Amino acid sequence: MKKILFIENVHEVLRERLQQAGYICDEMYMASRAELLTVVKDYYGVVIRSRIMLDKEFIDAASNLKVIARPGSGLENIDVEYAKSEGVAVFNSPEGNCTAVAEHAVGMLLMLLNNLKRADIEVRNGIWKRDENRGNELSALTVGIIGYGVMGSSFAQRLAGFGCKIIAHDKYKTGFGSDLVKEVSLKELQQQADVVSIHLPQTAETIHYANAYFFQQFEKNIILINTARGKNVDTHALMDAMKAGKVRGACLDVLEYEKASLQGLEDGALPEPLQYLVQSGNTVLTPHIAGLTHESYFKLSNVLADKILAHFGHA
Repeated sequence: MKKILFIENVHEVLRERLQQAGYICDEMYMASRAELLTVVKDYYGVVIRSRIMLDKEFIDAASNLKVIARPGSGLENIDVEYAKSEGVAVFNSPEGNCTAVAEHAVGMLLMLLNNLKRADIEVRNGIWKRDENRGNELSALTVGIIGYGVMGSSFAQRLAGFGCKIIAHDKYKTGFGSDLVKEVSLKELQQQADVVSIHLPQTAETIHYANAYFFQQFEKNIILINTARGKNVDTHALMDAMKAGKVRGACLDVLEYEKASLQGLEDGALPEPLQYLVQSGNTVLTPHIAGLTHESYFKLSNVLADKILAHFGHA
Protein backbone atom coordinates (compact mmCIF):
# COMPACT_ATOMS: atom_id res chain seq x y z
CA MET A 1 0.00 0.00 0.00
CA LYS A 2 1.17 3.54 -0.77
CA LYS A 3 1.47 5.58 2.41
CA ILE A 4 1.61 9.36 2.75
CA LEU A 5 3.19 10.93 5.84
CA PHE A 6 1.72 14.25 7.01
CA ILE A 7 4.49 16.00 8.96
CA GLU A 8 2.36 19.14 9.51
CA ASN A 9 -1.33 19.83 9.84
CA VAL A 10 -3.08 21.00 6.66
CA HIS A 11 -6.71 21.22 5.57
CA GLU A 12 -8.39 17.83 5.82
CA VAL A 13 -9.46 17.92 2.15
CA LEU A 14 -5.99 16.73 1.10
CA ARG A 15 -6.06 13.71 3.39
CA GLU A 16 -9.67 12.93 2.51
CA ARG A 17 -9.08 13.00 -1.24
CA LEU A 18 -5.91 10.92 -1.01
CA GLN A 19 -7.65 8.34 1.17
CA GLN A 20 -10.55 8.19 -1.28
CA ALA A 21 -7.98 7.44 -3.98
CA GLY A 22 -6.61 4.50 -1.98
CA TYR A 23 -3.62 6.05 -0.20
CA ILE A 24 -2.97 5.45 3.50
CA CYS A 25 -2.37 8.72 5.37
CA ASP A 26 -0.44 8.86 8.63
CA GLU A 27 0.19 11.88 10.84
CA MET A 28 3.36 12.69 12.79
CA TYR A 29 2.87 16.37 13.57
CA MET A 30 4.96 16.39 16.77
CA ALA A 31 7.75 14.02 15.71
CA SER A 32 11.30 15.32 15.73
CA ARG A 33 13.49 15.24 12.66
CA ALA A 34 15.44 12.33 14.17
CA GLU A 35 12.24 10.36 14.69
CA LEU A 36 11.06 11.09 11.15
CA LEU A 37 14.36 9.90 9.69
CA THR A 38 13.79 6.46 11.22
CA VAL A 39 10.36 5.94 9.65
CA VAL A 40 10.31 7.92 6.40
CA LYS A 41 11.68 4.94 4.42
CA ASP A 42 8.22 3.41 4.67
CA TYR A 43 6.47 6.28 2.89
CA TYR A 44 5.56 6.96 -0.72
CA GLY A 45 4.86 10.64 -0.05
CA VAL A 46 5.44 13.43 2.46
CA VAL A 47 3.29 16.50 3.15
CA ILE A 48 5.32 19.34 4.67
CA ARG A 49 5.07 23.07 5.22
CA SER A 50 8.12 24.65 6.88
CA ARG A 51 8.78 22.74 10.10
CA ILE A 52 11.91 20.86 9.01
CA MET A 53 14.38 20.74 6.14
CA LEU A 54 13.89 18.08 3.49
CA ASP A 55 17.55 17.98 2.49
CA LYS A 56 19.79 15.29 0.98
CA GLU A 57 20.00 13.41 4.27
CA PHE A 58 16.23 13.27 4.60
CA ILE A 59 15.63 12.33 0.96
CA ASP A 60 18.29 9.60 1.11
CA ALA A 61 16.60 8.17 4.20
CA ALA A 62 13.27 8.17 2.34
CA SER A 63 14.28 5.38 -0.02
CA ASN A 64 10.73 4.75 -1.27
CA LEU A 65 9.73 8.40 -1.60
CA LYS A 66 8.02 9.47 -4.82
CA VAL A 67 6.26 12.72 -3.94
CA ILE A 68 6.78 15.75 -1.69
CA ALA A 69 3.79 18.08 -1.33
CA ARG A 70 4.05 21.55 0.17
CA PRO A 71 0.90 23.69 0.63
CA GLY A 72 1.85 27.20 -0.46
CA SER A 73 4.51 28.56 -2.77
CA GLY A 74 7.90 28.64 -1.04
CA LEU A 75 10.15 25.60 -1.46
CA GLU A 76 13.28 26.88 0.28
CA ASN A 77 13.12 24.14 2.94
CA ILE A 78 13.20 21.42 0.26
CA ASP A 79 16.22 20.44 -1.84
CA VAL A 80 14.13 20.40 -4.98
CA GLU A 81 16.93 19.64 -7.43
CA TYR A 82 18.21 16.69 -5.45
CA ALA A 83 14.69 15.36 -4.95
CA LYS A 84 14.03 15.47 -8.67
CA SER A 85 17.38 13.80 -9.40
CA GLU A 86 16.22 10.94 -7.18
CA GLY A 87 12.93 10.63 -9.04
CA VAL A 88 10.84 12.44 -6.43
CA ALA A 89 8.13 14.77 -7.73
CA VAL A 90 7.79 18.05 -5.80
CA PHE A 91 4.48 19.90 -5.79
CA ASN A 92 3.52 23.25 -4.30
CA SER A 93 0.28 25.19 -4.61
CA PRO A 94 0.74 28.94 -5.12
CA GLU A 95 -2.55 28.92 -7.04
CA GLY A 96 -4.26 28.24 -3.72
CA ASN A 97 -3.35 31.48 -1.95
CA CYS A 98 -2.43 33.90 -4.74
CA THR A 99 -5.75 35.74 -4.33
CA ALA A 100 -5.20 36.09 -0.60
CA VAL A 101 -1.65 37.42 -1.05
CA ALA A 102 -2.72 39.87 -3.75
CA GLU A 103 -5.62 41.25 -1.72
CA HIS A 104 -3.41 41.58 1.36
CA ALA A 105 -0.78 43.49 -0.60
CA VAL A 106 -3.41 45.88 -1.95
CA GLY A 107 -4.83 46.34 1.54
CA MET A 108 -1.45 47.16 3.06
CA LEU A 109 -0.71 49.64 0.28
CA LEU A 110 -4.05 51.43 0.70
CA MET A 111 -3.52 51.52 4.46
CA LEU A 112 -0.17 53.26 4.02
CA LEU A 113 -1.25 55.64 1.25
CA ASN A 114 -4.28 56.83 3.20
CA ASN A 115 -2.74 56.92 6.68
CA LEU A 116 -5.41 54.52 7.89
CA LYS A 117 -3.42 53.04 10.78
CA ARG A 118 -2.50 56.42 12.23
CA ALA A 119 -5.92 57.97 11.65
CA ASP A 120 -7.68 55.03 13.30
CA ILE A 121 -5.49 55.25 16.40
CA GLU A 122 -5.98 59.02 16.60
CA VAL A 123 -9.77 58.87 16.36
CA ARG A 124 -9.89 56.16 19.04
CA ASN A 125 -7.95 58.58 21.26
CA GLY A 126 -10.24 61.56 20.57
CA ILE A 127 -7.87 63.19 18.07
CA TRP A 128 -9.50 64.57 14.93
CA LYS A 129 -6.96 65.49 12.25
CA ARG A 130 -8.08 65.82 8.66
CA ASP A 131 -5.49 67.76 6.69
CA GLU A 132 -2.67 65.98 8.51
CA ASN A 133 -4.06 62.64 7.33
CA ARG A 134 -4.65 63.64 3.74
CA GLY A 135 -3.89 60.57 1.61
CA ASN A 136 -2.59 59.78 -1.86
CA GLU A 137 -4.57 58.10 -4.62
CA LEU A 138 -3.31 54.81 -5.97
CA SER A 139 -4.65 55.75 -9.41
CA ALA A 140 -1.97 58.45 -9.69
CA LEU A 141 0.91 56.02 -9.20
CA THR A 142 2.99 53.58 -11.23
CA VAL A 143 3.25 50.18 -9.55
CA GLY A 144 6.25 48.02 -10.43
CA ILE A 145 6.05 44.26 -9.89
CA ILE A 146 9.25 42.21 -9.63
CA GLY A 147 8.54 38.57 -10.37
CA TYR A 148 5.57 37.91 -12.63
CA GLY A 149 4.58 34.39 -11.71
CA VAL A 150 1.35 33.28 -10.06
CA MET A 151 1.64 35.79 -7.20
CA GLY A 152 2.84 38.78 -9.23
CA SER A 153 0.20 38.36 -11.92
CA SER A 154 -2.53 37.94 -9.31
CA PHE A 155 -1.46 41.21 -7.68
CA ALA A 156 -1.61 42.94 -11.08
CA GLN A 157 -5.15 41.70 -11.61
CA ARG A 158 -6.30 43.14 -8.27
CA LEU A 159 -4.69 46.49 -9.08
CA ALA A 160 -6.45 46.79 -12.44
CA GLY A 161 -9.59 48.41 -11.06
CA PHE A 162 -7.65 51.23 -9.42
CA GLY A 163 -6.54 52.77 -12.71
CA CYS A 164 -2.86 52.87 -11.83
CA LYS A 165 -0.12 52.14 -14.35
CA ILE A 166 1.25 48.62 -13.85
CA ILE A 167 4.70 47.56 -15.02
CA ALA A 168 6.50 44.29 -14.33
CA HIS A 169 9.94 42.73 -14.62
CA ASP A 170 10.79 39.04 -14.53
CA LYS A 171 14.34 37.86 -15.17
CA TYR A 172 13.21 34.41 -16.25
CA LYS A 173 9.96 35.16 -18.05
CA THR A 174 9.23 37.20 -21.16
CA GLY A 175 6.30 37.85 -23.46
CA PHE A 176 3.77 38.39 -20.67
CA GLY A 177 2.95 42.02 -21.50
CA SER A 178 -0.74 42.76 -22.04
CA ASP A 179 -3.34 45.49 -21.84
CA LEU A 180 -3.11 45.03 -18.06
CA VAL A 181 0.64 45.19 -17.53
CA LYS A 182 3.65 46.49 -19.43
CA GLU A 183 6.69 44.23 -19.47
CA VAL A 184 9.85 46.23 -18.70
CA SER A 185 13.50 45.77 -17.85
CA LEU A 186 14.64 46.19 -14.26
CA LYS A 187 16.24 49.49 -15.24
CA GLU A 188 12.97 50.77 -16.70
CA LEU A 189 11.10 49.68 -13.59
CA GLN A 190 13.57 51.56 -11.40
CA GLN A 191 13.12 54.66 -13.54
CA GLN A 192 9.32 54.68 -13.48
CA ALA A 193 7.97 53.02 -10.33
CA ASP A 194 6.39 54.82 -7.39
CA VAL A 195 5.53 51.53 -5.70
CA VAL A 196 7.58 48.32 -5.92
CA SER A 197 6.15 44.93 -4.97
CA ILE A 198 8.44 41.91 -4.65
CA HIS A 199 7.12 38.48 -5.67
CA LEU A 200 10.22 36.29 -5.70
CA PRO A 201 11.05 32.87 -4.25
CA GLN A 202 13.86 32.56 -1.74
CA THR A 203 16.94 31.24 -3.51
CA ALA A 204 20.67 31.93 -3.31
CA GLU A 205 20.12 34.50 -6.06
CA THR A 206 17.27 36.37 -4.36
CA ILE A 207 18.53 36.60 -0.78
CA HIS A 208 19.08 40.35 -0.19
CA TYR A 209 17.82 41.04 -3.71
CA ALA A 210 16.64 44.42 -2.40
CA ASN A 211 19.95 45.73 -1.10
CA ALA A 212 21.60 49.15 -0.86
CA TYR A 213 22.52 49.21 -4.55
CA PHE A 214 18.98 48.17 -5.51
CA PHE A 215 17.41 51.08 -3.62
CA GLN A 216 19.93 53.60 -4.96
CA GLN A 217 18.90 52.88 -8.56
CA PHE A 218 15.35 54.23 -8.22
CA GLU A 219 14.71 57.67 -9.64
CA LYS A 220 11.68 58.24 -7.40
CA ASN A 221 11.25 57.82 -3.67
CA ILE A 222 9.37 54.54 -3.57
CA ILE A 223 7.01 52.54 -1.41
CA LEU A 224 8.21 48.94 -0.99
CA ILE A 225 5.86 45.96 -0.62
CA ASN A 226 7.13 42.50 0.31
CA THR A 227 4.72 39.60 0.71
CA ALA A 228 7.18 37.00 -0.61
CA ARG A 229 10.08 36.02 1.66
CA GLY A 230 11.72 38.14 4.35
CA LYS A 231 15.26 37.41 3.21
CA ASN A 232 14.52 38.94 -0.21
CA VAL A 233 15.11 42.31 1.50
CA ASP A 234 18.28 43.46 3.27
CA THR A 235 16.57 45.06 6.25
CA HIS A 236 19.57 47.16 7.22
CA ALA A 237 19.70 48.57 3.68
CA LEU A 238 15.96 49.23 3.84
CA MET A 239 16.38 51.11 7.11
CA ASP A 240 19.15 53.25 5.59
CA ALA A 241 17.05 53.91 2.47
CA MET A 242 14.09 54.99 4.59
CA LYS A 243 16.25 57.31 6.67
CA ALA A 244 17.63 58.81 3.44
CA GLY A 245 14.14 59.21 1.96
CA LYS A 246 14.76 56.83 -0.96
CA VAL A 247 12.05 54.57 0.47
CA ARG A 248 9.16 56.62 1.81
CA GLY A 249 7.17 53.72 3.13
CA ALA A 250 7.24 49.93 3.47
CA CYS A 251 4.50 47.30 3.62
CA LEU A 252 6.05 44.08 4.93
CA ASP A 253 4.19 40.86 5.60
CA VAL A 254 7.49 38.98 5.82
CA LEU A 255 10.65 39.85 7.71
CA GLU A 256 14.27 38.85 7.37
CA TYR A 257 14.32 37.91 11.05
CA GLU A 258 11.59 35.26 10.92
CA LYS A 259 12.30 31.77 12.15
CA ALA A 260 12.74 29.17 9.41
CA SER A 261 9.47 27.61 10.60
CA LEU A 262 7.74 30.98 9.96
CA GLN A 263 6.34 30.70 13.50
CA GLY A 264 7.58 34.01 14.89
CA LEU A 265 10.76 36.04 15.03
CA GLU A 266 14.18 34.71 15.89
CA ASP A 267 14.86 34.64 19.62
CA GLY A 268 16.76 37.47 21.26
CA ALA A 269 16.71 41.24 21.20
CA LEU A 270 15.23 42.93 18.14
CA PRO A 271 17.99 43.99 15.71
CA GLU A 272 18.32 47.72 15.13
CA PRO A 273 16.76 47.64 11.61
CA LEU A 274 13.71 45.83 12.92
CA GLN A 275 13.39 48.24 15.83
CA TYR A 276 13.42 51.05 13.29
CA LEU A 277 10.64 49.45 11.22
CA VAL A 278 8.53 48.81 14.30
CA GLN A 279 8.83 52.42 15.49
CA SER A 280 8.39 54.04 12.08
CA GLY A 281 5.11 55.68 11.20
CA ASN A 282 5.75 54.83 7.54
CA THR A 283 5.50 51.07 7.80
CA VAL A 284 2.70 48.53 7.80
CA LEU A 285 3.80 45.21 9.31
CA THR A 286 1.93 41.90 9.48
CA PRO A 287 3.05 38.44 10.75
CA HIS A 288 3.36 36.46 7.48
CA ILE A 289 -0.39 36.16 7.07
CA ALA A 290 -0.91 37.45 3.53
CA GLY A 291 -1.66 33.99 2.17
CA LEU A 292 -3.39 32.78 5.32
CA THR A 293 -7.12 33.28 4.75
CA HIS A 294 -9.92 30.87 5.62
CA GLU A 295 -10.52 30.36 1.90
CA SER A 296 -6.87 29.78 1.01
CA TYR A 297 -6.49 27.18 3.77
CA PHE A 298 -8.85 24.93 1.80
CA LYS A 299 -7.60 25.86 -1.64
CA LEU A 300 -3.91 25.23 -0.85
CA SER A 301 -4.62 21.59 0.00
CA ASN A 302 -7.25 21.05 -2.68
CA VAL A 303 -4.84 22.23 -5.40
CA LEU A 304 -2.20 19.81 -4.07
CA ALA A 305 -4.70 16.97 -4.23
CA ASP A 306 -5.45 17.90 -7.85
CA LYS A 307 -1.75 17.84 -8.75
CA ILE A 308 -0.88 14.61 -6.95
CA LEU A 309 -3.83 12.68 -8.33
CA ALA A 310 -3.33 14.05 -11.84
CA HIS A 311 0.32 12.92 -11.77
CA PHE A 312 0.10 9.60 -9.90
CA GLY A 313 -3.55 8.63 -10.09
CA HIS A 314 -5.06 6.21 -7.59
CA ALA A 315 -2.88 4.17 -5.27
